[in-house]
Amino acid sequence: MNTPPLAPAILVLGPPLVFKAYEPQFSSKFNFLKPWKTTDPLLQFISTHSANVKAIFCSAVSPVTAEIIRSLPELRFVLASSTGVNHIDLRECKRRGIVVANAGTTFSEDVADMAVGLVIDVVKRISAGNRLVKARVWPGPEGGDYPLTRKLGGKRVGIVGLGQIGLHVATRLNAMGCIISYTSRTMKPHVTYPFYPTIHQLVANIEILIISCALTEHTHHMIDREVMLVLGKEGVIVNVARGAIINEKELVECLVKGEIGGAGLDVFEHEPNFPEELFGMDNVVLTPHHGAVTEDACRSLYDLVCKNLEAFFSNKALECEVMDM
Repeated sequence: MNTPPLAPAILVLGPPLVFKAYEPQFSSKFNFLKPWKTTDPLLQFISTHSANVKAIFCSAVSPVTAEIIRSLPELRFVLASSTGVNHIDLRECKRRGIVVANAGTTFSEDVADMAVGLVIDVVKRISAGNRLVKARVWPGPEGGDYPLTRKLGGKRVGIVGLGQIGLHVATRLNAMGCIISYTSRTMKPHVTYPFYPTIHQLVANIEILIISCALTEHTHHMIDREVMLVLGKEGVIVNVARGAIINEKELVECLVKGEIGGAGLDVFEHEPNFPEELFGMDNVVLTPHHGAVTEDACRSLYDLVCKNLEAFFSNKALECEVMDM
């Protein structure tokens, strides 16, 4: 009796949170390989299945390196569960003719909500007040110290990267009375917010800096000590993009020295490691790179991933294909 051929396999790296949330549904539709369920080293696991792997489905914290790509001779598709694709070796994919797709705008509104939440939290010291109350300390002559906070309306907010996330952030904060400006690779022709061609020009004219751009070789460590000093002692930085856009070591130094006013960080340069110097600072709010993780977004992403995998295996057009490789 002839053994039927194996169904084309999809190697899952991470695994993405959406995969864990919908694993039974995913597994009923496709042949997924799950290396975390074995004791084999990753490259050994890949080598065992290399002849059958047609696609990779990866999380934002699981690098798809040139070594992994080269070890998969039948690989034709890499699907990211994130909008950012800096963890994928795009040059090697392009060299091999491998198609890459991402999550598109699935997370845009949720990430924008997180950015605005971090801005409000840092400016109004909400988490700091929460810690005081839970420690049974009431601010006052005999209680703990709770500094005056600041008004958000009227604040000059600069956004780095005015894509879908940046536009949602701008819309929300504009409605709250903030004065919006931005910098981006190019000026957006239909946007009325003031545009500054460089990050240094932007920070010289704002009080709150929000980062929502992609991590590239050009934006790596874009926000350094020089930028922070221009932002100044009252300035606030919020990052919902990628940690390495900020020089994290210099950010910590500036916060410790009081050279900037505060920070709200959903992402870090060396995840899952966090700068412990920031833990005791009431002007700093930290969240675990979960700005995009909502029930609604996960359901939408599940639908998009299934649609793209079905399209790939049927030789149909993909959604959210990454063209700039």
